[in-house]
Amino acid sequence: MTQILEARKGNITPEMQAVARAEGLRPEQVQEGIADGTIVITRNRVHTSITPLGVGKGLRTKINANIGTSKDRMSIESEIEKLKAAVSAGADAVMDLSTGGPIVGIRKEILKQSTVSIGTVPIYQAAVETVESGKSIVQMDPEVLFRVIEEQCAEGVDFITVHCGVTRESVERLRRQGRIMDVVSRGGAFHLEWILVNDKENPLYAQYDRLVEIAKKYDVTLSLGDGMRPGCLADATDRAQIEELITLGELRDVAVEAGVQVMIEGPGHVPINQVETNIRIQKELCKGAPFYVLGPLVTDVAPGYDHITSAIGGAIAGAAGADFLCYVTPSEHLRLPDLDDVREGVIASRIAAHAADIAKGVKGAMDWDKEMARRRKALDWKGQIELSVNPERARKLRESSMPKESDVCTMCGEFCSMKGVSKYLKKTGERQK
Repeated sequence: MTQILEARKGNITPEMQAVARAEGLRPEQVQEGIADGTIVITRNRVHTSITPLGVGKGLRTKINANIGTSKDRMSIESEIEKLKAAVSAGADAVMDLSTGGPIVGIRKEILKQSTVSIGTVPIYQAAVETVESGKSIVQMDPEVLFRVIEEQCAEGVDFITVHCGVTRESVERLRRQGRIMDVVSRGGAFHLEWILVNDKENPLYAQYDRLVEIAKKYDVTLSLGDGMRPGCLADATDRAQIEELITLGELRDVAVEAGVQVMIEGPGHVPINQVETNIRIQKELCKGAPFYVLGPLVTDVAPGYDHITSAIGGAIAGAAGADFLCYVTPSEHLRLPDLDDVREGVIASRIAAHAADIAKGVKGAMDWDKEMARRRKALDWKGQIELSVNPERARKLRESSMPKESDVCTMCGEFCSMKGVSKYLKKTGERQK
């Protein structure tokens, strides 16, 4: 029995209770969201070593960190270090996107050591296996893809990105309208190439019921991938993107009706004035399904700083209703991220998510900031550091310019506004008495 089917019966599962406790909500609120498909709990029924993660309406905006090998960097040890760094920095989930080395072994070790939900993109493994067998990706047997999906679900993967919306129709629309960057999604590109060469429909769309049955068996959340997401601002919110989103909305209905949890994935590179529009369109077309966005990145010209462009878009998207932010690191578009990139990416996305939660009125979000304000007024430096999003960095910066204990900082020193105002307000108050 899946979480949706239990919720429809009016049952509150231990997983729903755990999410309610974590969010400070009544279990009934979580149960209702699960039942109508506006909340998902990303935990495979065989992956019992992790805490259930709730994503969706009324919940805290969550953060995902991508890790994984490439053909040029394929160390299991490095990926486990990245996993631990991401979780330590505050990631709520991690996706393994490995395409190099012993990818099955890497995934199993990540599943074994992770304390958070794990996601994958099964088409990557299917593509790697096809190439290793001496064929090209366009010669991939659909049976290989479905076998890989079943295997990954059986191993305990909690959510899978599946590019079901890259269809013959969406590919033709893309070709008719034209784009600067065509398709930048790796999984989306694999499916597009396969469709064009074989002149057949995407097997994930043609055999969608089969995919749904596998997900239902393990209560795996389907993350319906945005293979047509824009890779630059000029391609944002175009016909190909919206065509795919309409299809994903329809596929969401099929899965939810069958008792399978669904998230919808979204862009990508989006001008700042189109971010809120994108969220509203998705929520309308997909009936409030949790929206999982990459960034969005609000400019194309900041390589080395794309964790910042992403955080700007993520804050706006989250405030408008996005539920799950996929981090972007400083090395985006340039290289495979290292440990420092992972930490920076998670922190930037956490800041964006928290800013969004304040705007959305998520329970308890503003309390953190109010307490920080109280500590600042009291010139409680220890308290400020402990409350910061990254205490280690805050402490390091404070100590680098103020080696001795002081009640002020080196920015204002004796001219500290907090110190002076508090002093004279107190004196004025005493005289008035």
